Amino acid sequence: MRTGFIGLGAMGAPMARNLARAGLLTAVWNRTPAKAAELAKELDVTVAADPADLAHRCDAVCLCVSADADVLETIDALLPGLRPGTVVIDHSTVSSETARLAAAKIRAVGGDFLDAPVSGGVEGARAGTLAVMVGGEANTLEKARPVLEAVGGRIAHMGDVGAGQATKAVNQVLCAGINQAVCEALAFGRALGLNLDKVIDVISKGAAGNWFLEKRGPTMIQGSFEPGFKLSLHHKDLQICREMARHRGAEVPLVEKTLADYRRLMAEGHGEEDISALLRLWYQPDGNCQKN
Repeated sequence: MRTGFIGLGAMGAPMARNLARAGLLTAVWNRTPAKAAELAKELDVTVAADPADLAHRCDAVCLCVSADADVLETIDALLPGLRPGTVVIDHSTVSSETARLAAAKIRAVGGDFLDAPVSGGVEGARAGTLAVMVGGEANTLEKARPVLEAVGGRIAHMGDVGAGQATKAVNQVLCAGINQAVCEALAFGRALGLNLDKVIDVISKGAAGNWFLEKRGPTMIQGSFEPGFKLSLHHKDLQICREMARHRGAEVPLVEKTLADYRRLMAEGHGEEDISALLRLWYQPDGNCQKN
């Protein structure tokens, strides 16, 4: 499938590179033209003049943008160039309702839509091992599977359009809980006078081991919070989770706590850091987290 990619940020650019390695990438577009031009030159693909031009050139269009409004704005910009049968695959993290609205717009002009948010961080994006949670028609998923397999190591069909985003919402709540637990545990270990490098190494191999502790633990205890996954973006995602929970009458106290913590950190200027910057609220001697 001739595939185009829109949104060449920390996740989108490496995903586009993996599509190019699979021989699928035809064109790219980005709101910041210089990013698109640089990547297109690297990968020897076309820089589309605009989203409609990209859609006209492609059988599949992948999106990876920041927010609900960005997704809908991009969909509207794609529509004039979209050909019947084109599949639009949205890897952004947005609400289920936004996914359903995007699908309706695409289907009205003869295309189809998959909401396909991903998890696995920039490491997974670079390695092509992302977990992909897909909502949409099963036959559309099969049509688009070569594209998804180029970026993901685990592709799961979760149900109709919107189910992928609902699954991602569950994922984001878990990420919040793991972040809170790891920060509390490391602060506790520091208070006990332990060598945190050794703590992380041994615990990562046991029942309490997890991806976040293994990948982010060593950097966060040194006060390094390079994203990763930006704290401000997780805050945005958790607001989506809170709204989805409100509509269903569900309680999400962990989400509320993490939103409050993130608001404090963003007010202090840490919104562009990795979510592991939550550790700043647990200990911050001399203005920096320091390894014990």
